[in-house]
Amino acid sequence: MKALAGVQRSWVTLAGRERVLVSLAGAIVVLGLLWALALAPALRTVRTAPAQSDRLDQQLQDMQVMAASARALQGRPPVRRDDALRVLQSSLAQRLGGQAQLTPTGDRATVTLSAVAPQMLAQWLGQARSSARVVVLQARLNRGANGWDGSIVLQLPPE
Repeated sequence: MKALAGVQRSWVTLAGRERVLVSLAGAIVVLGLLWALALAPALRTVRTAPAQSDRLDQQLQDMQVMAASARALQGRPPVRRDDALRVLQSSLAQRLGGQAQLTPTGDRATVTLSAVAPQMLAQWLGQARSSARVVVLQARLNRGANGWDGSIVLQLPPE
């Protein structure tokens, strides 16, 4: 309250021209605050909205494709463990030849790799996941001069 009274006393002592200049300076400060706190963020949002909307539309399309893929996978009949092992063995022989060896142990299978090209490994894993319905539990891979060496442990489907 005392501060307001002090401001009023100072205002009264100012000349008319000084009052106009102080009022103008106050208006400029208020306009600057209005711009910084209200208008600039709103304009920035309006400028970036189309690009953000496009990104969100693309994400929505990607999610719809993944959902359709998941529904397609869920609709497929289950694969028995023996069938999964046969599919794994034949796909290994077909795609990786002598560079991979399959060792089944219970509900898991270990694939030992030797100098496998990255692209071939990626293709084989995609095929194994979709056709044999296996899940990669563990992968220990080392990048060698001729490709990947190591082992991959797969979870076989239940019997």
